Amino acid sequence: MLQAKSICRRSNGHHLLNDVSLVVSPGDRAAIVGTSGSGKTLLLRALALLDPLDSGHVQWQGNRIGGSTVPLFRSQVMYLSQRPVLLEASVAENLQHPFKLNVHRKKTFDRDRAVSLLAVMGRDKSFLDKHQRDLSGGESQIAALLRAVLLSPVFLLLDEPTAALDRQAASEIESMVTNWLDQSAERAVVWITHDRQQARRVARSWWQMDGGSIESTNLDGGD
Repeated sequence: MLQAKSICRRSNGHHLLNDVSLVVSPGDRAAIVGTSGSGKTLLLRALALLDPLDSGHVQWQGNRIGGSTVPLFRSQVMYLSQRPVLLEASVAENLQHPFKLNVHRKKTFDRDRAVSLLAVMGRDKSFLDKHQRDLSGGESQIAALLRAVLLSPVFLLLDEPTAALDRQAASEIESMVTNWLDQSAERAVVWITHDRQQARRVARSWWQMDGGSIESTNLDGGD
């Protein structure tokens, strides 16, 4: 599905990403753990083709991505940052806006589905009427995740999507992502988290990042 081949990024002579290679297949549920500054966010942004690389490349379904293929790639592989960017408008308007873009022109915004997904996350339909300026950090994360899921991607790159949420709300987000994954064996997720207990709940495989490098790990040795 997605493959990184020896990707590197450097700054002032230092490796921010150091010869990282990985493969994500349909159905994979992977977590990335590591200390702050280890390169976790940089890796996800690189996989989403949001930042330039000094060497190496990313492949999607066996093909190298670039140029005119990037918009279609990003319609299927969606990156959600820890601090999502929303329009200065209502939640409903934020959810509807991507459907106006050419790459999503064949899709239709489904308000009833949005309300149903909000219920999974412990919110009622009145959440759609809230204005962006009135949202807390956690509510902004909920709106951004809902916006992504409504666009029916096949791959989510999640950068600490529950960082600003309390335990109950975080559990609801985990349930929503798990439900989304369970609906199709073709879907996959890579989830950054500082919480190793959360990594155990949401993922079946784990990568440890340290100094811009990545390796497989198991989390059974405790925190």
